[in-house]
Amino acid sequence: MRYGFTTGSCAAAAAKAATYMLLFGIEKKNISIETPKGIIYQAEILDIKRDESKASCAVMKDGGDDPDVTTGCLVYAEVSLSLNNEEGGNSSSYAEYRTDKKPFIKIDGGLGVGRVTKPGLDQPVGEAAINHVPREMIEKEVKEVCEEADYSGGISVIIYVPGGEEIAKKTFNQRLGIVGGISIIGTSGIVEPMSSQALLDTIRVELNQRKEEGFDYVAVSPGNYGIDFMLKTYGYDLDRSIKCSNFIGATIDMAKEIGFKGMLLTGHIGKLIKVSGGMMNTHSKEGDCRMELLAAAGIKEGVSDKTLKKILQCISTEEALRLIKNEGKLDSVMKCVMDKVIFYLNKRAEDKLDIECIIYSNDFGELSKSEGADRWLTLLVQEQEQ
Repeated sequence: MRYGFTTGSCAAAAAKAATYMLLFGIEKKNISIETPKGIIYQAEILDIKRDESKASCAVMKDGGDDPDVTTGCLVYAEVSLSLNNEEGGNSSSYAEYRTDKKPFIKIDGGLGVGRVTKPGLDQPVGEAAINHVPREMIEKEVKEVCEEADYSGGISVIIYVPGGEEIAKKTFNQRLGIVGGISIIGTSGIVEPMSSQALLDTIRVELNQRKEEGFDYVAVSPGNYGIDFMLKTYGYDLDRSIKCSNFIGATIDMAKEIGFKGMLLTGHIGKLIKVSGGMMNTHSKEGDCRMELLAAAGIKEGVSDKTLKKILQCISTEEALRLIKNEGKLDSVMKCVMDKVIFYLNKRAEDKLDIECIIYSNDFGELSKSEGADRWLTLLVQEQEQ
């Protein structure tokens, strides 16, 4: 299946091309960037407009074989020279503005890019909904052009998406507190094909391969964040094991069918809190009960009514965890959550598969670990060292 590229990659490519055209005065109809995944994106540059003080262009979002509501939209970057290295300011010609300072790149959103109005998201309240990885990508690519042009002044980058406000109505942005348009997102820079059957087929193949290698146990994680957590915390390269995406229940079914004896599931609280309510497909389309389940665990562990009401208004699980931690109840609440997660995992496995679990968060690290998780961790780390 064919990869696509995120809105973040589109924005970075457009910003790089616009910067190149502004600083070199040459039209650029194609540009390449390296995504965080290491895959090169060769982007076609559209709707070019330029003069001595600014340049703008667009890249069309291509979702590959996993199209979403943003596929086909044009992601624009308008780049101008800035006299003020902190706040933007007036424009000037390249020759007039060269300084000995390092390039300062100011990134903001324009028409069709949402703005954050509630806490707990990737960007602070008031900022454009351009997440940190796309911002890093834009800065990296623009700086690369600045260095090639021997330019060390200020650069202002405005990302905008005509029609973005209408597209955003088909997303969860308004509920999350992002108004006025879409988010510029992506952690890897690419859109991996997410056909349900193709993913399930891939999971089965990988499980079969591990079983054929002679292993009776397997490590599983929903996605990239779990891989990063395991590598940083335990030194285990989870990329050697199985990425189950949202299909936790189906992966358990396949693992027991193939004949595995044990599984270690590692996942972010944002997904695994759903499992504590018996949800075995954690995709947002299947339901979102994260705050309700956290609040229920909080009730059991004596979290105050005031905090419980705040939890129900939270956008992210990280924000809710902070409220629970402030009451000194994080450990007990997460123990309660883990007990329910293990109950439902074992129920799905029908006691034919020994399942252990680790739950973590980006802000607080490891939150809870089931009783037998250390045993499986030891096996996995020993295996990797062989």
